[in-house]
Amino acid sequence: MSASEVLFTPFRFKNLSLPNRIVMAPMTRSKSPGQIPGADVAAYYRARVEGGVGLILTEGTSPEHKSASNDANVPAFFGKEALAGWANVLKEVKAAGGYIMPQLWHQGVMRRQGTGPYPEAPSMGPSGLSKPGKQVAEPMTHKDIDDVIGAFAKSARYAMDMGFDGVEIHGAHGYILDQFFWDGTNARDDHFGGTLEDRTRFAVDIVKAVRAATGPNFPILLRFSQWKQQDFSVRLAHTPKELESFLAPLTKAGVDMFHCSTRRFWEPEFAETGSDMNLAGWTKKISGLPTMTVGSVSLNEDFINAYRGQSAETSHAHMDGLAKMLQRGDFDLVAVGRALIVNADWANKVQQGKMNELKPWTPEALQTL
Repeated sequence: MSASEVLFTPFRFKNLSLPNRIVMAPMTRSKSPGQIPGADVAAYYRARVEGGVGLILTEGTSPEHKSASNDANVPAFFGKEALAGWANVLKEVKAAGGYIMPQLWHQGVMRRQGTGPYPEAPSMGPSGLSKPGKQVAEPMTHKDIDDVIGAFAKSARYAMDMGFDGVEIHGAHGYILDQFFWDGTNARDDHFGGTLEDRTRFAVDIVKAVRAATGPNFPILLRFSQWKQQDFSVRLAHTPKELESFLAPLTKAGVDMFHCSTRRFWEPEFAETGSDMNLAGWTKKISGLPTMTVGSVSLNEDFINAYRGQSAETSHAHMDGLAKMLQRGDFDLVAVGRALIVNADWANKVQQGKMNELKPWTPEALQTL
């Protein structure tokens, strides 16, 4: 099957019947003044549903915690006005027949003290380390930890009560959950530190709290990555066995799907094993759960270089490989990011075999919705 065929097979996930395998990846847009998504944000998401996307994962949103965000234009998922804005987003997406889940995103010490909608709030991380050896804040107390766990649970409950189709917890890219995962930023000597398995405990407690707040049928996704913004070469797990020790407690806690973030989806995760499976492939094999892949789908340049000012032309080069990996069951869903910013109808064009009509992504595209 070609990409234009296999990407458009339906997928059943818990209580959801997705029309295809294409997901809009979470992408920070900073277009919600006062943390309130407006009518333009609602129209932005609706246009991607009308363009053929099977599931929307929203841009990262702040859970109910004042230290979560460094940008007052990043939407919150708490507060009367912000939730009213999200209710309108949900209304528009549902009117177009779509599915949508908010991503909950706490930046931890990646949020510099004095920034964001609550500049007086302290920045926080497991050990106050922004990268190995660089202390920028005090280590989180157990009360701090409990407060952040509670914030994720509260915002997830808001999403369920409003009628969203699930929630994604951002545990990747060097943000607060990932700061606990990585030994370079987690030097704790209590039960939130230690081995890789032990360092999952903060995320495990968040997943358990979200599950308790939402019940057994509400889908919970967890996004994770090997690489960090502080160091692209970092690997949490160097072998499949190490990856298993990372995934097992999260799976047991109640994660329903892993969103496996890589810079280039076509790169093998453990090439030394002789397998060409990527991170999502290995994660599905080890955990037994559905997975989602992401990373420069239909583009010729990964997003790190793109955000440094490099444009990214559309590319057919890896689409056949994507179809092969999806068809053989390496992963279940495919998240598309920057290509959807400039091509709201990306999915429809791929299905129609019109990839040559797709516009290239440029950094200037971030200036508008």
